[in-house]
Amino acid sequence: MSSRHLRLLLSGALALTLAACGGGSGGVATNPPGTAPQSAVVPMILSDASSEDWALIGVKVLSIDLMPQGGGTPVTVFTAQSPVPSVNLAQLDQLGEILANASVPLGTYTGATLTVGANPGDVLLTVAADPQPGFDGVPGSSIPADQIQIQGKKGSAPNLSVPVKVAFASPWVVGADSNGALDLEVDLSHPAFIIGHQRPGAAATIWAVNFNGPVRHHHRKDLRRLVLRHSYGHVTAVAADNASITLAKDLPALPVQNPQTPVSTAVSLQIQADALNGTYLYDVDAKTRTLIKDFAAQAATLVGKYLRVAARYQQDGTLVATRIWVASDFNSVWLSPEGHVLHVDAANGVIEVAGESGAPVSLSVDANTQFFFRTPQDAQADAAPIGTGTAFLASHNLVRGFKIHASLVDPLAATWVAQSIDIETAVYDGRITAADPAGFVQTRSFRRASDDYSYQLNYIPGDDPNGTDANGAAITGFKWWNFAYPSLTNSGATAADAFIAATNGSVDFGGTVGSLTPWGITFACWNQTSNPDGWSAANTVLVPTRLPLGTVANAYANGSFTLTVPGGVTAATVQISSSAGSATLAYQIDRSGGLVTISPVDVTSSEGMSALTAGLISGTLVKVYGVPQADGSIKAYAIAYYTGDAPAN
Repeated sequence: MSSRHLRLLLSGALALTLAACGGGSGGVATNPPGTAPQSAVVPMILSDASSEDWALIGVKVLSIDLMPQGGGTPVTVFTAQSPVPSVNLAQLDQLGEILANASVPLGTYTGATLTVGANPGDVLLTVAADPQPGFDGVPGSSIPADQIQIQGKKGSAPNLSVPVKVAFASPWVVGADSNGALDLEVDLSHPAFIIGHQRPGAAATIWAVNFNGPVRHHHRKDLRRLVLRHSYGHVTAVAADNASITLAKDLPALPVQNPQTPVSTAVSLQIQADALNGTYLYDVDAKTRTLIKDFAAQAATLVGKYLRVAARYQQDGTLVATRIWVASDFNSVWLSPEGHVLHVDAANGVIEVAGESGAPVSLSVDANTQFFFRTPQDAQADAAPIGTGTAFLASHNLVRGFKIHASLVDPLAATWVAQSIDIETAVYDGRITAADPAGFVQTRSFRRASDDYSYQLNYIPGDDPNGTDANGAAITGFKWWNFAYPSLTNSGATAADAFIAATNGSVDFGGTVGSLTPWGITFACWNQTSNPDGWSAANTVLVPTRLPLGTVANAYANGSFTLTVPGGVTAATVQISSSAGSATLAYQIDRSGGLVTISPVDVTSSEGMSALTAGLISGTLVKVYGVPQADGSIKAYAIAYYTGDAPAN
């Protein structure tokens, strides 16, 4: 899986955010005149980042409880409706999906419990159309429920669940005028999240899904930068002044149906038209596009219609629509390819998008296709196209891995032509080389060589606003951090020099494996001063480089062991940290009697270190995720070593 993450976001009454270049949702609690507020309305947002290997990672969030400071009874702030709808994490690449607007008692909270469904069928897995080389799953296939083993489940069928406890990095205060954000994030690429285990010669792979361990917490600021996934629903009312509509939120059915049907939710959203810049309203049935500044002309016909809405948050918590698609049936607004770009054929003006069903969706780009980049913190930029026609596809301006949502000229046509393409996240990932004070090169190779790219990314200008740090202080210019330490952001005048120093290492196994360099994920912004009419680096996350499944050569001792990998001719040294707060994450993966068990090993304790020493002996199979160092070693962020039945790969 690629090194990105799932985020579950809870905000205070007024704010919620992700990274730079993005935007949001919310509400404000109301109280009788003259009385003090007792609670704040908190929108709950589910989001993630992409996994290249999966088209569908469906989960059911059952409830969320907050832990009051000093103890006491947990406060339940979210309970799912019945039946519980599934949400596809693979479509939420750094985007927000509104789960609910909850009333949260004012107070201070130090942790949360996220409860997810663990019955057979509560977790849905469909392999992507073109997963990474060596991935066990068959492209486009759905994993049978009996091959998915959910770890840590409690209770008895049909009420099995997994409670995931998360300690907050610092207390979260919910006040009457709260504007902070709570971010619970689950790393989809975490080595202990989804593990495929196939015995040599066996036909079936067991997929162990582990929610305990990959979840962590850090704060977020600035509601306006949160990019929301397009919302689906049906109109229940138009305001008397025609300035807004009320949308009853619907979710697409999972697994995908044909024709697609809506799943009703209890979430009601008030969405305003953009009275200043205008909102584009696309009538899918009539195939027309109109720029509106209120809903006066549509008021008589909108109630009962289905909508797809691209919206952004204002700082006061109101939702404003950038673009709206309206149709008389749900399937018509849903027939709009959404997913990660799989392939770009610039010469013929064709792109492929990874669909939720696991099959690729082909989409033609013609001279009239408009490209937008979601920039909700800037209303004018959010509504203005950044390019038109096939020329935009040249020079790697749209590459594999970008998350997009397209709209069609005619959903019923034999060949789908894109009317517009929303680029929701522009992410370059891969090897980082040639870092200098101006920028760096990001290089990625795929199974299909025509998807490969090597892109020069300049840093955004030093005076460009770029979110806030962990303390809420404003940041300008390029920023970066190590994946394991998101609160330790490097920014300001020294950010580039520190980035150069952090990316100059490599580990060389020789042979066909060769040298492995630092790996990163870069969130890009469009048309910055540093790169007119192109992408520039706003944020880069240095992520652990994933080594091939290897074998311990020299057993663990004195903080390190040596590792050999297939195709390599030289053993490399792997460093293990046992320091509290920065310790290597270690997991024992055991398969016995058809069951796969994932057991965390606390290397900061004497018991954990004894278990690690006993496990990392010569010949043990081990998976290492780490950062190459200047001395040629690799500093392990996480390791997973195998006991019991050995995996095939």
